[in-house]
Amino acid sequence: MEETRKDLLADLGLNAETHFGSLDAYVKGDHKYIRDLRINLKMTLESTSLGGKKNAYLIALAVAVNERSNPLIHAFTEAAKRDGATDAEIAEVHAIASLLATNNVFYRFRHFSENKVYEQMQAGIKMTIMARPVLPKMFFELISLVVSAVNGCEVCVNSHEKSVREAGGSEQIIFDAIRLAAVVRGVVVSMHETESVGV
Repeated sequence: MEETRKDLLADLGLNAETHFGSLDAYVKGDHKYIRDLRINLKMTLESTSLGGKKNAYLIALAVAVNERSNPLIHAFTEAAKRDGATDAEIAEVHAIASLLATNNVFYRFRHFSENKVYEQMQAGIKMTIMARPVLPKMFFELISLVVSAVNGCEVCVNSHEKSVREAGGSEQIIFDAIRLAAVVRGVVVSMHETESVGV
């Protein structure tokens, strides 16, 4: 299991001597899940419907930013850049994660509240990046959908899912993006509590 732990960190471009709570627990307990974790990450990052590794890494980066995982933010940023992502695209992924973290709380509250008066009130949240995004419109909406799914905002999920399809995205790309996001979140959970910095 120790070899798999090192391989997983190598896949991410992270120092094999960096230790994380759950990864170390899998090794200590000789638990096979660490193999599933590595396979799931490799498989979902290679989903052909996503349009290439750069797109997959940007989706993964959005989840890492949303979940505030510094090691994975670093790993996916470097990987995306190696596959051609620009600084402007990286910045927009960070901006999407921030905006959707905002919107997900706001629209989730309006949806959950039995007092429908709030639905008539103007949101008053500026979202100008949605009008002329750096990323292609469909992909911008796809990342917005991914973050909304991770944050559990039903209204936002339905809105962005529809927008992705209207912009030409298929149900397959949506499915694969959400599956990737789910796996990355699992990786985040397994890489909590950094014990030593070796990034």
